[in-house]
Amino acid sequence: MARRGRRRLVVPGAEAQMSAFKAEVMRREGYAVNPSRPDDVKYEVAKSLGVPLEPGYNGGLSTESAGQIGGQIGGAMVKELIRMAQQKLADQNQPH
Repeated sequence: MARRGRRRLVVPGAEAQMSAFKAEVMRREGYAVNPSRPDDVKYEVAKSLGVPLEPGYNGGLSTESAGQIGGQIGGAMVKELIRMAQQKLADQNQPH
């Protein structure tokens, strides 16, 4: 069964911050990101992977192809979150 709609964040109102985080992470990954439209980076990621993603309906796109795009973006975001958490832990363990 196809999932309809968008995922909802646990923290209401955090959408803008998560979009900004995505934009920053993907910019660091080397993608051109329009800060006012960070979700559009998926088209650039798709192009770099050779996936024919277009604005609008992409019903012919395979699940595997869609997953490659999402995995590239989400994976980069998760790596950055882990790096940030490790840094925070390291900073907390420093003698004051």
